[in-house]
Amino acid sequence: MPAIEHRSMDAPDETRTPEKTRLDVVQLGDATVARIALQPGWRWSECIRPVVGGESCQAAHLGYLMSGRMHIVADDGTEADLSAGEIYRLTPGHDAWVVGDEPVTGLEFEAKTAETYARA
Repeated sequence: MPAIEHRSMDAPDETRTPEKTRLDVVQLGDATVARIALQPGWRWSECIRPVVGGESCQAAHLGYLMSGRMHIVADDGTEADLSAGEIYRLTPGHDAWVVGDEPVTGLEFEAKTAETYARA
């Protein structure tokens, strides 16, 4: 493996585009990072569940919100609002949606999630 690797998110290895969603996936060696863009009106249960199934999102997330706002509701009833500039960790079992009229853009660092999120 080279001592230095770098890539542009604008030249992803893969792009997934479920409804109101764009996910650009870049691999660097054994690491995978995804940039996710969610449009106003996006909600996991309406836009991603039809692709992957299940009652709630079963992916673990570790990420950074670059723009916009989201609301998360975990299966255990815990709720949180995320805003641009925040990092987050979510365990499996949640729903989420964009709050307001501003798109959400974030980076996903959980490699397994970056590799498989929104894939049928």
